[in-house]
Amino acid sequence: MELNENAEIDTSQIDDVRDSGGGGFGGGGGGFGGLPIGGGGLTGIVISVVVALVTGYFGINHLTGGGSRPSGDNTRLRQECAQSDRLKQLDCRNALYVNSIQNYWSEAMPHTFNKSYWPAKTVYFSRAVRTGCGNADSGVGPFYCPADDRVYIDLSFYRVLSDSLGAPGEFAQPYVLAHEYGHHIQDLLGTEAQMRRAQQRDPKNANQLSVRLELQADCYAGVWAKNATGTESAEGTKIFKSITAQDIQQGLDTAGKIGDDTLQRRSGGGVNPAEFTHGTSAQRQHWFSTGFQTGTAKSCDTFGAASLG
Repeated sequence: MELNENAEIDTSQIDDVRDSGGGGFGGGGGGFGGLPIGGGGLTGIVISVVVALVTGYFGINHLTGGGSRPSGDNTRLRQECAQSDRLKQLDCRNALYVNSIQNYWSEAMPHTFNKSYWPAKTVYFSRAVRTGCGNADSGVGPFYCPADDRVYIDLSFYRVLSDSLGAPGEFAQPYVLAHEYGHHIQDLLGTEAQMRRAQQRDPKNANQLSVRLELQADCYAGVWAKNATGTESAEGTKIFKSITAQDIQQGLDTAGKIGDDTLQRRSGGGVNPAEFTHGTSAQRQHWFSTGFQTGTAKSCDTFGAASLG
């Protein structure tokens, strides 16, 4: 994978609350199932990994009654991403990934679904954050909040992904973001709301419906990956010079590391399909591959598929 050093980075698509002082939160109300908050940086994140298995990584936060979001200050990020060495900076590279993903869907969504695409900001936070869906800490991993139409990520998660979960490839990062923006597409299309109503009507199949939603987001990530080299910055400059077969394999490897069955095994317990919410490693790889091979979101009908792979 090679980014174009001439591509301008649109940091307005990021809401950087890492230094705002408003990202953290105290006790009381609206947490993520009692997940630990803060507690020593990366160590606290790793300790949270087992707890996070309950919902899996790269999901949607469905809590309601969330508090107000902090206001970010992008001044430092904007200055950093204007420097000549900007592509060496993790936050700038991720901002450019976000630019690419949104550029793709802004054109593909009207063409594929005959609906307009509405941009969604990605929020960079550190340790903990307030969202429209409630309070979250870094231990839950990246997530999308449909209540405020934002993707949330503590960028230190990539170290967990690499060092603790065994997915060190560079392409793991845009895969993570593309999956979360897949949830934004589902939100815009009404798929997520329809799934939530189906869960309420049929609670026994709630987890299976969640699996289908997550696998569709994996498929949407694969669709973006297929088309990423055609995406452009706001100035019309290509964002990627190349994406290789090795990059796509890194995406597949990442999908394999965060399947429900694999994460349950890592937790030291047995595999319990009744608790799956995101799909097995094989299923996640299958649907990412399906999206990449076809290059169209029309191939991502996980709800209509007789078999999930």
